[in-house]
Amino acid sequence: MPLFSIIIPLYNKENFIVKTVQSALDQTCPDFEIIIINDGSTDSSLKQVKNLTDSRIRIFNIENQGVSHARNFGITKASAEYIAFLDADDLWLPNHLEALKNLIDTYPDCGLYASAYEKKIGHISIASNYLNIPQNWTGIVDDFFKSSLVSCIAWTSAVVVPKTVLKNLGGFDEKITLGAGEDTDLWIRIALQYQVAFNNHVTAIYNLHAENRISNSNTNLRQFLDLDVYEEAAKKNPSLKKYLDVNRFSIALQYKLVNNKKQQAYYINNLDRGNLNYKQRFLLNCHKNTLVLLLKTQHILRQLHIDLSPFK
Repeated sequence: MPLFSIIIPLYNKENFIVKTVQSALDQTCPDFEIIIINDGSTDSSLKQVKNLTDSRIRIFNIENQGVSHARNFGITKASAEYIAFLDADDLWLPNHLEALKNLIDTYPDCGLYASAYEKKIGHISIASNYLNIPQNWTGIVDDFFKSSLVSCIAWTSAVVVPKTVLKNLGGFDEKITLGAGEDTDLWIRIALQYQVAFNNHVTAIYNLHAENRISNSNTNLRQFLDLDVYEEAAKKNPSLKKYLDVNRFSIALQYKLVNNKKQQAYYINNLDRGNLNYKQRFLLNCHKNTLVLLLKTQHILRQLHIDLSPFK
């Protein structure tokens, strides 16, 4: 039985999937299986992966029901004790699984093992920023929610979760649709019950310009995670409350961009503005056209290796 089961949900990623799988096959830790869940792809994605002949790869075809269902289905097929997730357009550095294995060996009782990642837009790299986490550090995260206020400690393509933890918590919430926070919801549930181990060395690449990333055009069709269910826990955890409000801010902006004033108002009215920084409060108050202009400016500055983020 392998140590890791790598679950890759696949939906119309023909231009990325081969490089993604190859980055998994190139791991210095070879003790894994790869489970590819073809979630009803209509392009040549399935054909591409069928051309890969490594015996550690298993492919399952299902009807398109969304990424949460695909991941949960993959979990049921996994034979390993530890589940690693890899989205079909992201990449691992060769030492990714080895770094996470070292975390598991050192801190065997955690509910989540995470490694640092960098975002990539074409040839432009954007470093992640974890609050109160030293450079070149590994260990148990003291305050998951506080450390995740700028860049989240956990990102789906850079984490490993024990299979028992996923079973105990019910996996990803399939009611959350179109990438509207199913991963964030799971990290909250894990962090409330388990310790989180983190390796602050970059071992994964988050491709921001990959095809089929969720865009603003379908915001009104998305079912976002229910942040309100964590309010009771937040009464005793100020960091969690701030983390919830920062996520409310992010969702409110998405609704502002599509002129959904009702949903925008709901999220704004349910957050404490004292938990936002001055840039976030400014963005909530500015006109939609100003917000669009600022997003275009941010894109241009990123091409110059300047990352202006409202989360900093």
